[in-house]
Amino acid sequence: MNRRNFLHAGSLTSLGIMAAKLSGWAATTGTSHPLEEATITQLQENMQKGSETSVSITQSYINRILAIDQKGPTLKAVIELNPDALSIAAALDKERQQGRIRGPLHGIPVLIKDNINTADQMMTTAGSLALSGNKAKADAFIIRQLRLAGAVLLGKTNLSEWANFRSEHATSAWSSRGGQTKCPYILDRNPSGSSAGSAVATAANLCTVSIGTETDGSIVSPASINGLVGIKPTVGLWSRSGIIPISATQDTAGPMARSVKDAAILLGPLTGVDATDPVTNESKGKALKDYTKFLDKNGLKGKRIGIEKSHFTANPDLVQLLRDAMTVLEAQGATIVEVDLLKALEPIGRRSEFLVLLYEFKDGVNRYLSGTDLTIRSLKDVIAFNEAHAAQVMPFFKQETLTDSNNKGDLSSPEYTVALTLTLSSRKIIAELMAQHQLDALSGITNGPACCIDLVNGDYDNGPSLSTPAAISGFPHITVPMGLVHGLPAGISFFATAYTEPQLISMAYAYEQASHKRTIPAFKTDLPG
Repeated sequence: MNRRNFLHAGSLTSLGIMAAKLSGWAATTGTSHPLEEATITQLQENMQKGSETSVSITQSYINRILAIDQKGPTLKAVIELNPDALSIAAALDKERQQGRIRGPLHGIPVLIKDNINTADQMMTTAGSLALSGNKAKADAFIIRQLRLAGAVLLGKTNLSEWANFRSEHATSAWSSRGGQTKCPYILDRNPSGSSAGSAVATAANLCTVSIGTETDGSIVSPASINGLVGIKPTVGLWSRSGIIPISATQDTAGPMARSVKDAAILLGPLTGVDATDPVTNESKGKALKDYTKFLDKNGLKGKRIGIEKSHFTANPDLVQLLRDAMTVLEAQGATIVEVDLLKALEPIGRRSEFLVLLYEFKDGVNRYLSGTDLTIRSLKDVIAFNEAHAAQVMPFFKQETLTDSNNKGDLSSPEYTVALTLTLSSRKIIAELMAQHQLDALSGITNGPACCIDLVNGDYDNGPSLSTPAAISGFPHITVPMGLVHGLPAGISFFATAYTEPQLISMAYAYEQASHKRTIPAFKTDLPG
């Protein structure tokens, strides 16, 4: 698709220039990769014995990005490379030589979703041309934690523009700044959103691990569709300060990885109480700095898991994957109970959640933009910019969600407070259902396999989904690869009540180690047949 225009082309040209400086144009044109499926543990072992350095690892990923993200399959997962990446890596190599190892992330390249502030040469735009040129004055709290842990900020990833909160007719994984990101399994398929770039980059081995953000499904859905592990933490486990917001009630960032272990390694160092995000106070005494101690192959033994009953009416091929997964769960010692969770949540309705998001988006975006140096200082300004640059910004879908949000009142509105109370009642409903059946976790199909990229009609239904219960309640949610449907991945979900990440990681790891359903993408152009 040719979406390039004067603004869009400018951002891509800048990316290419920076990449050239970083790599010396050393990229290969093939898809082979010396670090394919490399784990954090393997990379640390290589650096320890001297066969790799952080610089060589970072360079390998840069080469890979140049070879298949900008060329070849042209995945468009990376929206901007960090021109400081190699210098950061070199400094971390020097620390290693001096005997200082900050932890398991020391020297590991990480890609960051382009709605998270980094106080460096990279922009933070949520994929929107309206925010082009926005360079943050300070790191987001989780980025400060990431730097302290010794990670290399490799670059920013593309996303569904405004984290998929611009139009009800939007196409996921498309942004006016970054264009359309492709699914690496079958290239004409949509990798889902909004953390599409983070998911595709990790799945296609453009990085070891990445960070996405979620309001409702934006970590777990692209993770599922791209054959990954994704963790949406309890809201409050990771700070949201310095992240372009949708909802103060539901937003959180989280890790995306090719294994439960790598996701768990990334989860711990980024926790912490942040004075600028009061909800993190709830994590005191509950957040941990190391979740790897819960990686237990016997983590399913004696557990009772509730499977969403409505998911058995989905596509037969998808249902068979779920039944196969249930067989694995039972073989590992779990007891399966069928439950009607989604039916129990029906009185809340999707409209209530959407109203909460409309009100909180306006409030949060206005506060975020007022702290930037942009001439765009409010949601009203964003809407006006988009109208003035409609040919570049809105060639396929409009901005009715932005307009609807801007037309809402403040957070004292009775419409908002009633909707918020209703959505938060999900916490009690879920807890009572789990208590009734004596469950350790709830489970089901994370979502159906990738749909086709359709810029004319926008996204369409691709089967069952289990993101909303954990989203509206703020509860933690993990997805793990469950297998393939006609060459397209699908994931199985595990979620439970607040701050149960340790138990969920244990169960997810036990399932992963017993099933081994992660499949390397082959960049096919179409379905076989």
